[in-house]
Amino acid sequence: MKFSIITVNYNNKDGLQRTIESVIHQSYRDFEFIIIDGGSTDGSAELLKTYNNHITYWVSEKDNGIYNAMNKGIRKARGEYLNFMNSGDCFYNETVLEQLSTKYLSSDIIIGKDYHFNKKKQQGFATHLPSRLSMLTFIHHTLPHQSTFFKKKLFDNSPYDESLKLVADVKFYIQKICVEQCSVQLIDSIICLREPDGISKVDNERRLQEHRLIVEEVLPPGAIKDYETLYLLDKSSMYKLMHIIEQPRSRKWLTYAIKFIYRLNK
Repeated sequence: MKFSIITVNYNNKDGLQRTIESVIHQSYRDFEFIIIDGGSTDGSAELLKTYNNHITYWVSEKDNGIYNAMNKGIRKARGEYLNFMNSGDCFYNETVLEQLSTKYLSSDIIIGKDYHFNKKKQQGFATHLPSRLSMLTFIHHTLPHQSTFFKKKLFDNSPYDESLKLVADVKFYIQKICVEQCSVQLIDSIICLREPDGISKVDNERRLQEHRLIVEEVLPPGAIKDYETLYLLDKSSMYKLMHIIEQPRSRKWLTYAIKFIYRLNK
C-alpha cells in the first residue's frame, strides 16, 4: 500500500466532514484512511459511523492530545508513506494522490505546498518553500505537515514527542532533516487546502515557548543569534536570499549590491 492518510479530530464535526469528503473522493485508490477522534461530544463519532464503509479504521476515545492521537494513527498505519490531514484540512483537489503516485517518490520525506484561503476576502496564497531545507527553516517557522508525506519507517523508533502540545511535528522535522539528514524531495504542487486558525494559532504564546525550547536543544546560543539576525528579513525574502547566495553569478552581484548599500549607510 502506497499511502496512509491519518486524520485526528476533536469536536470539529463540520471540519471533519470536509476532510473525509476530500479523502474518499481521491481518484487514486491505493491508500488507507485512519481517523482518530479524541472522544468528541459534538456528534463527530456519529458522523464517523455514517462513513464507516469508507474508513479503514477509526476510533473515538479520550486521548492525551494531538500528538498522542497522531501516534495512535501511526501505530495502525500500513502504508509506505504517511500523511496527516487533520480535521478541517482537505486535499487541494481530487487528483492530488494520483499526481503524487506518478512522480518518482523515493525520498524519505516529500513536501508540497499548502493553500491558505480567506473566505471573507476571497483571497488566497500558497506556502512559499525554500530552495533547500536547513536549520534556518525551523528557527521560527516550520513546514506544512498537512502537505508532507513521511516514510513510515521514520517513526519506527521516534514517534512524536507527546510531552509537547503544539510543536512536536517541528521537533520531528528538525531531528529527521537537520540531525539525521534524511532525504527530502520538495515538489512544486499544492497538496492541501488548509483551514485557518488552528490550535497553534489560538495558543500562540505556548507555541512560541515550545518552539524556542526545541531549537535550544539543537543549537548553542551564539548560533541561534546568528540565525535570528537572518530572520530580520521576512521569510519569503530570506528564502530568496538563500537561493541567490547559492548561485555563483547572482552571489557576485549581490555582494556588489551589499557593498554599495553599506557605503550609502555609513
